[in-house]
Amino acid sequence: MDLELLNRTLSEIGEPHYRNRQVWAWLARGADSYGAMSDLPAALRARLAEQVPLSTLVLEREERARDGTVKALLRTAERHAVESVLMRYVDGRRSLCISSQSGCPLTCTFCATGRMRFAHNLTRDEIVDQALHFRRMGPVDHAVFMGMGEPMLNLDAVLSACELLPALGITSRRTAISTVGWIPGIERLTASGVPVRLALSLHAPEDALRSELMPVNERYPLDDVLAACRAHWAATRRRVFIEYVMLAGVNDRYEQALALARLLSPREAFKVNLIPYNPTDSPYEGSSRQAIAAFRSVIEGMGVRVTVRLTRGRDIAAACGQLAATRARA
Repeated sequence: MDLELLNRTLSEIGEPHYRNRQVWAWLARGADSYGAMSDLPAALRARLAEQVPLSTLVLEREERARDGTVKALLRTAERHAVESVLMRYVDGRRSLCISSQSGCPLTCTFCATGRMRFAHNLTRDEIVDQALHFRRMGPVDHAVFMGMGEPMLNLDAVLSACELLPALGITSRRTAISTVGWIPGIERLTASGVPVRLALSLHAPEDALRSELMPVNERYPLDDVLAACRAHWAATRRRVFIEYVMLAGVNDRYEQALALARLLSPREAFKVNLIPYNPTDSPYEGSSRQAIAAFRSVIEGMGVRVTVRLTRGRDIAAACGQLAATRARA
């Protein structure tokens, strides 16, 4: 919802300020209409329905995967495409993958969003409305800014959205912001004091390969990015997640696992998430299960914490690196 429009509308018609809090509380609990807001006068509900849309986004399409994952294609008022994902896990977690931009200007070669034309920095309300869309389906408790876009290039809106997410059930400590290594954004996040988690998309243990996969590395080389992450850990004592997509014959060799583990010092500052590659229109193939297991074993043997990420929603192109609104492009 456009919360500024809501506040302005309520003020113009002379409603007391607590009405703002009432409407927001209903939205955060998953209300799907003004009609459901039973502690508002009927006349006010009708007027708000005419003047303040319930969402800044319009749902164009939803897809549901065999594993229960839901992907929503949403449109801004300017018709910019946004994809978001609800992931359900057997342990009861209901995690959201949220976008911060429509498209992405940082053209990582293995990522479908990186080949989608950058169109728009999402506003705070457009970010929150992605979460509210899924909140109307039921409780939610985790969020990752790993959808479309580079969150550090839209950090003000992202952090403003993070301030509102706890009302939906998503605390800051259950929220992660991912970056390809945009150092000014990492430094600003550290200085902000907002207790969210930082995740670094690393994907290669040395500069030459990382620059091939992620052109941003030419601007912010690996040593500098990791130094910013260490400074974040030193200031917050919150472990930094290292995201590492597994590409067959590219970054999954034994010596690369050793190099990665040696980079991550001090060990307590980092946790590695190995990500099975999800198919996109790129020249890469995913590493085999055996290669991923061997890579993990080397890293663990060096004393670094590591997990293999569960893949969710691959059959509807909702998994990591697959968001691109491909079928929706004009």
